Amino acid sequence: MPEATQRPAVWKISVLSVLYFAQGLPFGFQSKGLKLALTELGLPMAAVTLSSALSLPWSFKPLLAPFVDRHGSERLGRRKSWILPLQLGLAVSCAAAAFATPSAHLTALLVAVFFMNLFAAAQDVPVDGLAVDLLGAQELGAGNAVQVVGYKVGMLVGGSILVSQLPVLGWQLMCLTMAGLCLAVTGAVALVREPPRPAERSGALTWRELGQRLKVLVTNQGAGWLLLFVATYKLGETLVDVLFEPWLLRVQRIELSVVAIYGGWGMVGSLVGSAAGGLLATRLPPLRAVGWAAAVRSLSLIAMWAMVAGLVPTDSTTIIAVTTVEHFFVGLLTTTMFAYMMSQVDKRIGATHFTLLAAVEVAGKSVPSLAAGAFVDAFGWAPVFLAGLVLSAAFLLLFIPLRASVHQPAG
Repeated sequence: MPEATQRPAVWKISVLSVLYFAQGLPFGFQSKGLKLALTELGLPMAAVTLSSALSLPWSFKPLLAPFVDRHGSERLGRRKSWILPLQLGLAVSCAAAAFATPSAHLTALLVAVFFMNLFAAAQDVPVDGLAVDLLGAQELGAGNAVQVVGYKVGMLVGGSILVSQLPVLGWQLMCLTMAGLCLAVTGAVALVREPPRPAERSGALTWRELGQRLKVLVTNQGAGWLLLFVATYKLGETLVDVLFEPWLLRVQRIELSVVAIYGGWGMVGSLVGSAAGGLLATRLPPLRAVGWAAAVRSLSLIAMWAMVAGLVPTDSTTIIAVTTVEHFFVGLLTTTMFAYMMSQVDKRIGATHFTLLAAVEVAGKSVPSLAAGAFVDAFGWAPVFLAGLVLSAAFLLLFIPLRASVHQPAG
């Protein structure tokens, strides 16, 4: 039987929610708004999906993580002293994008989006460290649900709500709204007092101790299986999700604003699924929760492939239903996986360890994101969606070796 769950304090929920919301804004803008804008410009699908390379800073977070664990102002807050300036940089880069429209200043826009990702990725390191510091073992399910939901609300605002209102707001006001929201989050977090570290984790972390702890983590039994598990759980799902909205635009000839609304329905499903994932992770051991979520995720991808293959109708009702259900199961899986990842973290090097796992997760998603358009150009839409389904089902085989090598992290 799992241990009794514990509800995180309201202030923990609030701080983590708004910080992950701020990260979700630019990522939603890039993954939805920018991608749709590039599709409307008539660029080849390979070029559209290659815009995902702008999110590469997320793969380099481990380079910053050791410095975040070793340095920081105890007076201002060990994590806050990193979060606040990076959050300001995120706001400035969102404001810069306001003066670079896709049709007239595409290069400048891509540079601005790159810096959005750079600041958001760098900010994510101390925020993840803060989450590891704040959440107890029985708070992981609820705490990670709060983080994922906050992030996806940001994606919903930046990638669906604001983009759907682009004809009303205009490009400049849309981007300035994102910048204003990031500034509001900065001000709110500045008012929060970060609690001191527990006595057992106080004191400066030396490079030698950090290296020794990392060596233990990578040499533990099953360490390789854990990394492979985290790297591949979204391979097939990402291959499908990165292409679905361009398929609606290019093959079904649906208007951008309508596609953005469909994406909004998907995000609603994802939010509900993320909350359900938090509940699942508090009722079951984290690894078992991931297993159930991964199994039902594969079922939803069957429906999406069937639509692209012409086996089911493509009316609005069906598109909304399939999109919402698929994103529900995606949210369910994401929250349970993040709870499992956090359960494996050595809290003494919380930012570094969790960031390493998160970077592996991002790197795993980057491969299909970058290659999806080229695959479609070469093989067509339906075969690529089928490949995504097969990859998602094949991931379930990794539970066999991983269950045999589960270990508890250092404290």
